[in-house]
Amino acid sequence: MTAAYLRWAAEGVAKRMVDAYRSTGADLPFGNPLPSHGCAMEGWFWRLTDSVLGRVVVSLCSVNRHPEGNWATVAVAVHPGGIVHSAALDGAETESAPFSVHAGTDPAGHLVADTDGLQIDLDDIQLNLRFADPFKWPKAFGGGGLFSSVPFLSQYWHPYRLGGKASGTVTVSGETWSFDTAELYAERNWGAGFPERWWWGQAHDFDDADISVAFSGGLLQLGPIRHDVTGVAVRLGSEVIRLTPPALVRSQVGDGRWRVRAFTPLYQIALDGDAPDRHPHVLPVPLPAERRNVDTDFEHLAGRLRCTVRKFGRVVFDGTSELAGLEIGSRPGR
Repeated sequence: MTAAYLRWAAEGVAKRMVDAYRSTGADLPFGNPLPSHGCAMEGWFWRLTDSVLGRVVVSLCSVNRHPEGNWATVAVAVHPGGIVHSAALDGAETESAPFSVHAGTDPAGHLVADTDGLQIDLDDIQLNLRFADPFKWPKAFGGGGLFSSVPFLSQYWHPYRLGGKASGTVTVSGETWSFDTAELYAERNWGAGFPERWWWGQAHDFDDADISVAFSGGLLQLGPIRHDVTGVAVRLGSEVIRLTPPALVRSQVGDGRWRVRAFTPLYQIALDGDAPDRHPHVLPVPLPAERRNVDTDFEHLAGRLRCTVRKFGRVVFDGTSELAGLEIGSRPGR
């Protein structure tokens, strides 16, 4: 038995062990959360903005497992215009290395996505986008902090692209918008499905500041344990600040307002969002086991978010974005 064979066998065993661990939803420290874990729901989300023209495009894809075959929730929303197109598409597939997602077949619609771009053809919306300036997540744990490595949580969250550029075209009802190095944000979520209730926000258009902000919260479940949890991630230049429990993070959401306060001895972050337009875009939420979508996700594509970051109590950033995404949602009956 050669050394090469022993090495090959050991690598195979290690990969199977990592795959088994990831199938619980958890990731090892310094692991890659982008590829599918094999959970009931595997979601990807992209948000790009053109602050000069006041345009926002949001796209999402959730690959949902089902005994009759994997299916996908795909949606695109644009601002201005209040337009949302969504569909439940068959033929959903994910590949682990490199990360890629495929869903649907023409003429029902289709999606193709990877780390370098996104293509969607859905009703009368077509996206053909290329991504540049990839962002490398610098932390050992993902967006959920220590919770990223806890198996069998109801949902996991990771803002894997806190900055970057998107170029290409978005065609809506025959009108084509062209983007040239638009600001880009992208994230992942996965698990058993969406929680009973959740709240979320993201912004990166703070005048000329090099900053990207995201927060995500919801009812976290692990067996009989039920607890509201919120996480905050801020990229301030080349520094990434992630505040999640056991850090003290508090949220108040309601009546068109989002308020998040996150504290550690080193950093203190205050986020205050509001939605002057009380007519949000309504996005689909997958129910994987029922093989259908429900419209219970309400997202303002151009809300207002003020972000204040303090380090040892001294203000290191204070700014407001007028193109913030602000969201609240719940599963049916909640």
